[in-house]
Amino acid sequence: MNIAVLGTGIVGRTHAAKLASLGHDVTIGTKDVKKTLAETEPDAMGNPPFSIWQKENKKVKLVPFAAAAKHGEIIFEALHGMIAVEVLRTLEIDLDQKILINISNPLDFSKGMPPTLTVSNTDSLGEQIQKALPNTKVVKTLNTVGALLQVNPGSLADGDHHIFVSGNDTKAKTKVIEILKEWYGWKHIIDLGYITTARGTEMTLPMWLRLWGALGTGNFNYKIVTSD
Repeated sequence: MNIAVLGTGIVGRTHAAKLASLGHDVTIGTKDVKKTLAETEPDAMGNPPFSIWQKENKKVKLVPFAAAAKHGEIIFEALHGMIAVEVLRTLEIDLDQKILINISNPLDFSKGMPPTLTVSNTDSLGEQIQKALPNTKVVKTLNTVGALLQVNPGSLADGDHHIFVSGNDTKAKTKVIEILKEWYGWKHIIDLGYITTARGTEMTLPMWLRLWGALGTGNFNYKIVTSD
């Protein structure tokens, strides 16, 4: 399948590498190809520049955002939350009727760590993206765990933990749940309902960041247990 990943950070790279390893034709989108390839310094998290990563992932093609959006039958959105709506709005025509998996969170790092949420309570980044792309099937998921767990849930507790999906289109959510299970190996998936429920998953990020600081690792997740 032709897959587009939007965003060249650690989340985008992790998904692109995983999807390429599964045999998909993957493009990863960026604003400026030459600038991205010219970067020589590690990012804020110490990850190597994209050019180093691409040498180890030659099957993944780096292209401008628009070319990636045109290429992808399914889109994995892993942009910085503060620019996601702005970038995606320019791609509206190429994203028409496609499934867009919204992974990014509305995090504002402008004042350092820990970041704050740019939107919460009465709105969410997932909803803002759906409003900006009315003919795109936006499904929010994977935003409550770190990048490595997103694509390899079995690396923690043999996969015995939960991930969530939110979205307005039932068929699109069914397809995304299929992807989560068959491509990535997720066993436990909870459909929370409409895209408005993304407010809840996005607002777990302040807690996630503090757990990361306390535990010294991002390799953790929630397991939902009921009395039934």
